[in-house]
Amino acid sequence: MSNELDLMYRDVILDHYRSPRGRKPIEKADFSSEGHNPACGDDITLKIAVCDGTIKDVFAGSRGCAISTASGSIMAEILKGRTIEEAKALALNVKKMLKGEEFSVPEDVGDIDALEGVKKFPVRIKCALLAWMTLLEGIKNYETGRAKEVAVISTESGDE
Repeated sequence: MSNELDLMYRDVILDHYRSPRGRKPIEKADFSSEGHNPACGDDITLKIAVCDGTIKDVFAGSRGCAISTASGSIMAEILKGRTIEEAKALALNVKKMLKGEEFSVPEDVGDIDALEGVKKFPVRIKCALLAWMTLLEGIKNYETGRAKEVAVISTESGDE
């Protein structure tokens, strides 16, 4: 990446860190999940409202580093209006992107490409993945009828 692109992506990450999206509490969540990265202390709580298979609202309450917070903010911003299947596909493609694998994301995904620069810093990949892996765990519970259980993940296991 050129220095100009690096600066632009850094600005996007900082904007999402300073003004995180998805912080407005939602009244009724259809499923929730919590994630924790013990290596650096990042935490996220997700609450998702769904109607007819489409995500209507997202709460992403995160505490942690700029990358973790920005990643949760970016996720919250782009999930509204997407189906559960689209959300799952996005999360899996973000995981591929951050691991340097071939990935495919739609063009209308906002600032998600700003996360791609994180793969140059392997120690920070778990920070960027925390929100997305937490989302996948919540979706898994939702799809298996355990939506009332809070899905909890820890990136300590290396299962990202």
